[in-house]
Amino acid sequence: MQGKRRAGLTTWIFIGLALGIGWGSVIHYGLDANHEVIEWTRVFSRTFLALIKMLVAPLLFATLVSGMAGAGHPKDVGRVGLKAILYFEVATTIALVVGLFAVNFVRPGDGVNLPLENTKEAVEIAGRVHAMTPQDHVVGIIPVSVIKAMAENNILQVVAFSLLFAFAVMAAKERGRPIVSFTDSLAEVMMKLTGFVMAFAPIGVGAAMAVTVGGKGLGVLKNLGLLVGTLYGALFVFIILVLVPVALWIRLPFRRFWHTVREPVVLAFSTTSSEAALPKALENLQKLGCPRSITALVLPLGYSFNLDGSTLYLSLATVFVAQAANVELTVGQQITMLLLLMLTSKGVAAVPRASLVVLSGTLVHFGLPLEGVALILGVDELMDMGRTATNVLGNCLATAAVSRWEGHSLAGDPDTAVPDTPSD
Repeated sequence: MQGKRRAGLTTWIFIGLALGIGWGSVIHYGLDANHEVIEWTRVFSRTFLALIKMLVAPLLFATLVSGMAGAGHPKDVGRVGLKAILYFEVATTIALVVGLFAVNFVRPGDGVNLPLENTKEAVEIAGRVHAMTPQDHVVGIIPVSVIKAMAENNILQVVAFSLLFAFAVMAAKERGRPIVSFTDSLAEVMMKLTGFVMAFAPIGVGAAMAVTVGGKGLGVLKNLGLLVGTLYGALFVFIILVLVPVALWIRLPFRRFWHTVREPVVLAFSTTSSEAALPKALENLQKLGCPRSITALVLPLGYSFNLDGSTLYLSLATVFVAQAANVELTVGQQITMLLLLMLTSKGVAAVPRASLVVLSGTLVHFGLPLEGVALILGVDELMDMGRTATNVLGNCLATAAVSRWEGHSLAGDPDTAVPDTPSD
């Protein structure tokens, strides 16, 4: 007889969330929002935020260099890779725009009133951004010192250096292979470290929620529910306005495609990990009629460069935190943020909650409070399910689209095709 399965991180996060709401209620309604108690409770959330911030620069560098140098230049990966990359850019850009429109229309962050003073460095960065001229912005993309850029978590400069470094590694060809192997290993180690940090998440979540409820009362929780609803509504709009037209354009057999992607999408939704769905997606797409050569290139490449759900979430969450901090981002700032996220969202692999690392870097870049990350993490599991499932769905469709553009039929091999059985 097998023993009882231990509770996973998801369960502990919800336990921490519930305990945080309870403790926050005690602080607010029983201790009259005692400031000293709130500050000591905030120590745990600040510690968690510091750990998350610690991951940003090395994780982005490793994943960008290993992803780009490992995949090769579009000229090397050929016509198929170029078509895939162009498709990825268009799809993820539209996803970012949909997220921006949704969060600006619904405005779920209004009324949360996050403090801006929680991170002194963030305020200093914000001051530098506003003081810079447009010319300074352009020149400031290139780091004078990559060490300084990483130390200050200047996300745009880290990305710029990583991209240039990746191109240099590709130009070195055989001599660059040890660097690719090193960054692959570094990325794997950083993912493991991220897992260690996430083990502290239940405590950080509970403390962040306790601080929020303790200072503002239970009324603030409606904003988080509105944020979750806004994300799912935006994901639905993206699927209807983008993915469905693409499927119609390539004359996709909807019924067969659904039975092809149903298992990978449900697996991604339930585990919040796109990687968990990859083996089944590779197998089923070949049964659909996508050649092995295309499936093996486009689908894994999409896991780094075509995270539709995650990119939509990032634009939505960043503006949510700005609204929660009573900071009105101008149209120009939101366009700059969109361009920044177009780069950073390509650099982090589709693993559970990796989007929070990108979100943290983006918040720091725009001088927004990192407290927003801990607050969002309280409901991030619910949002992660939807965005991860959308990631897998979008990548499966991208593989089918490139296969169709290469002239392949998606009728499937009758001996191996996924059967059209009724849904469970």
